[in-house]
Amino acid sequence: MWLPILGLITGILIGSMFTFTIPIVYAKYLSVGVLAALDSLLGSVKALLEDSFDSTVLISGFFANILLAAALAFMGDRLGLDLYMAAVVALGIRLFSNLGAIRRDLMEMHHNKKALKKAGEVNHEAQQ
Repeated sequence: MWLPILGLITGILIGSMFTFTIPIVYAKYLSVGVLAALDSLLGSVKALLEDSFDSTVLISGFFANILLAAALAFMGDRLGLDLYMAAVVALGIRLFSNLGAIRRDLMEMHHNKKALKKAGEVNHEAQQ
């Protein structure tokens, strides 16, 4: 559990120490790449909470999302259309869906923990 947090802190520190600019022609590609990464991250957190996490699914989904989103952005550039918006919308919907599922899972876990604690207290009082 501490390794991802350490990686996040390291990434934030490195990102805050070095500044660089992204050329505007790559902005579409970067935006869909970031959305694909966030989608994979939230999907893996959801899977962890549901005890169905598989690292192969995480890695393959991450790269498949990025490749498809980048391909849509590239084709859209060649055709003069904003096809990258299809990836933005699809990944955005998945992000909010995964976030909602994570929130529900966390609330259910908290509710179950409170119910177990209350049941334990009632059981303990009945034994006395």
